[in-house]
Amino acid sequence: MFRSARFWIPMLLFQVAFGLTVFAITRHYYTQDEAPVSTSQGAKSQAIGEWPKSNMESDLEQLISSFPGQSMSNDPTIISAQADEHFVNQQFDRAADLYQQLLDIDPQNVDTYNNLGITLHYLGRSTEALGILNEGVVVDPNYQRIWLTLGFVSSQAGNIIQARSALTKAVQLGADTEVGQSAEEMLRALGAG
Repeated sequence: MFRSARFWIPMLLFQVAFGLTVFAITRHYYTQDEAPVSTSQGAKSQAIGEWPKSNMESDLEQLISSFPGQSMSNDPTIISAQADEHFVNQQFDRAADLYQQLLDIDPQNVDTYNNLGITLHYLGRSTEALGILNEGVVVDPNYQRIWLTLGFVSSQAGNIIQARSALTKAVQLGADTEVGQSAEEMLRALGAG
């Protein structure tokens, strides 16, 4: 049974918090006033070293803060869900970092190039976005959505010739699809014949 990332991310955080709670309670139990234990009359009791004093909350905060701006997971599914959530919430800088992390994991994922490209465009980094989108086109020249995104970003950047070319390619890859129809609408808006 596969559940969405909205289920697994809170579950992961619960497991971390639960583990740290059990650890803190156990540590507290074993560091309480240790009574000396003697095995014989002549034996001296040995003191057991104490764990450093800290509470569970600070342990959890340290664990979470040790990963600033990064996903606590290396699972591409979780990272992708987090990136998409940041994108939807218009936290484009965080989304871009996570999409870049995904590209580092799988440089053949053309959908990630598409997502990173549009995210960079919304950050005002259109030149960089066009570079990423063009890299994605090389990875999979038959991925229709990246052509649509390339056309959109090109038109927004003022490169109408490149926009028309990319949108025409998106239509050629399937005029009957939703992406193809969007590309046709954009071409009409650009005044393409």
